[in-house]
Amino acid sequence: MEPSTVDLRRVLELVRDVPDFPQPGVLFRDLSPVLADAAAFATVVDGLAGGHTGLDVVLGIEARGFVLGAAVARALRLGIVGARKPGKLPAVAHRAEYSLEYGTAALELPADTLAAGQRVLVVDDVLATGGTLAAAGELVEAAGAVVAGLVVVIELAELGGRRRLTGRPLRALLTL
Repeated sequence: MEPSTVDLRRVLELVRDVPDFPQPGVLFRDLSPVLADAAAFATVVDGLAGGHTGLDVVLGIEARGFVLGAAVARALRLGIVGARKPGKLPAVAHRAEYSLEYGTAALELPADTLAAGQRVLVVDDVLATGGTLAAAGELVEAAGAVVAGLVVVIELAELGGRRRLTGRPLRALLTL
């Protein structure tokens, strides 16, 4: 089910802008108030889950992508796999390094979670420069699975992250 413009406006009103976090010059978009509001959270989950068919599993990106991904997976009656930051997994299948707006990072895929040919929906909260989603896509493909879609709550258009994801279906509920 696609969320209404009124519902998405309410979601946007709840997004908290945090200047200079996690470092000076970065404007962090905090979705914690959205997740804490039952109606806004339902709007986001319905919007992220809507319109998808033929999927096998959801991949949620640490950390807010875990919360959103788990809810989307439940709505779609699918399993959830978490792409984790390094050092959090006892068995790692693949690792992808990437650059952020404010530095570098890496994601790891747990062993024995994705199978070749599976169709995967990748879920995260915000698309900024595209590094995190691109790395998640690399993890999916390294496992032999297919990125069937990328979904985010907010796309920060001025940072150009969409350009790094060419060829992968991407949908954002809100574009700022």
